Amino acid sequence: MSFRWVITQPEQEEAVSTLMEMLNVPESIARLLAIRGISSFEDAKQFFRPSLNELYDPFLMKDMDRASERLSLAIRSNEKVLVYGDYDVDGTTATAIVYSFLKEFGVEVDYYIPHRFKEGYGINPEGVQYAHEMGAKVIVSVDCGITAIEEAEEIKALGMDLIICDHHTVGASLPNAYAVLDPKREDCSYPFDGLSGAGVGFKLVQATLARLGLPAKVAYEYLDLLAVSIASDIVPIIDENRILMWAGLERLRTKPRVGIQALMDLIRVPQTELDTKKIVFSIGPRINAAGRMGDASTAVKLLIAKDEPEANLMARELEGINAKRRNTDTTTMNEAVEQIEEQLNMDRISALVLFNPDWHLGVIGIVASRLVDQYHRPAIMLSEVDGKIKGSARSIRGFNIYEAIRECEDLLEQFGGHEYAAGLTLKDGALKEFRKRMNSKAVEELSGSSFEAELLVDAEINLAEIDGKFWKLLHQFQPFGPANTKPLFTSKGLRTVGVPTIVGNGHLKLRLKQEGSPIFDAIGFNMHDLMPKVRDGKKFDIAYELEENTWNGITSIQIHLRDVKET
Repeated sequence: MSFRWVITQPEQEEAVSTLMEMLNVPESIARLLAIRGISSFEDAKQFFRPSLNELYDPFLMKDMDRASERLSLAIRSNEKVLVYGDYDVDGTTATAIVYSFLKEFGVEVDYYIPHRFKEGYGINPEGVQYAHEMGAKVIVSVDCGITAIEEAEEIKALGMDLIICDHHTVGASLPNAYAVLDPKREDCSYPFDGLSGAGVGFKLVQATLARLGLPAKVAYEYLDLLAVSIASDIVPIIDENRILMWAGLERLRTKPRVGIQALMDLIRVPQTELDTKKIVFSIGPRINAAGRMGDASTAVKLLIAKDEPEANLMARELEGINAKRRNTDTTTMNEAVEQIEEQLNMDRISALVLFNPDWHLGVIGIVASRLVDQYHRPAIMLSEVDGKIKGSARSIRGFNIYEAIRECEDLLEQFGGHEYAAGLTLKDGALKEFRKRMNSKAVEELSGSSFEAELLVDAEINLAEIDGKFWKLLHQFQPFGPANTKPLFTSKGLRTVGVPTIVGNGHLKLRLKQEGSPIFDAIGFNMHDLMPKVRDGKKFDIAYELEENTWNGITSIQIHLRDVKET
């Protein structure tokens, strides 16, 4: 695939020279910092030296005083509590955090995760009835609840108190709950609104500990769960999330809970090398698989497990579920590509709207994301459940999929989401018109160049700049994730040293040199087709990331190719 290289520019260009002088760092490092909104010595210090001491006071969040007071009362009075979660990674980790915290105090606590297909997202009558029948006095919703207007009234009528811990966008009105914790509330002055659902639950734990007169560090045992949530829910890893992710990774590497340890052992994730990427591609999908295939309770059982035999059993069960999910993914992707190639004229289509009544609702979001990567167009995958056409949408930069869907509101029973991802349910008979409108909207807003995949480049550098000091500084930019992605560089006028080879399953392996630079090993995964560009003494430009590679006990800096262009 050919990419269009887009050089990222800092909002404050003058910050580059300022940071170079203050920090005594190369221009490329200063530029990376400026792109990330860092413009002062203090900003840089907090970025390079995250500390749990810098976490915000949880009581800055609107309604936190009421929420923590009510939960501490439930603990002291030994009232029954139900933790009501969601079926994705964020929801299950959030459920595990609050449930485990209450369990530690001997509270009679249970959890409820709605079935993805039978009940759908959010607080529903079945869950409310479950709480009532168990005799719960308090319901704590995590990663859901902000839209539960009717359900909150029913909970109140049944004599229960509802504490909402959510991070999703607030609607026109708030539920009439005992307390509503959501940093996205307009009347909330909390300094950071990018927390995950588990992050909001964690802040409630912090505040409740303060109410009980206990040290804040008691909450730190849940940082491993929180790190899995932050990485998997694709929230920005900046500000407070960066601190929580940094500390959470440290706990995952040294003292994870027994369930996560069992999962890492089973799938052979190197614990000491664990980073955000390995969570996103190895741990997160397995926890997510249970909810995607229907029932997320297996994931929660793994995360709250107390002994190794139970944890190992749940880990193996999740691995089996994930294997089924992968098979379903592959089948659905193949069918979607076949539908595109046989039924659509890609010269006239700007938005992919695909429908198959038999597609599994739990995987169509994943497949939509893959279609966006492959065709670089907005993609909406639709399936049928109980006579209703439901779908998941994913988008590209420059096309707000949520707003586009909102303009089709008259064709929808319900919808929700954000700029890059959304979910929807169509009214009967609306599919043809919906497909037509979505494509017209994409034609209107997107130009032909928008359909060329982009690489967002941080900086152009010379290979000679890459030395020990540069790598040590670059290493401190971790943990990577949204709003702090792994730096992508370009270098120009390179030549191959020796003969490039193809290794493994079509991977391009070569040694590179720029005038005046050392020689670097490079690897381009699945880039065998680029061989003609890099041989026969030709000069070429590269876009790449840097990584450590260990071979025969020797560790060196390796270039991970993302694209190659002939000079």
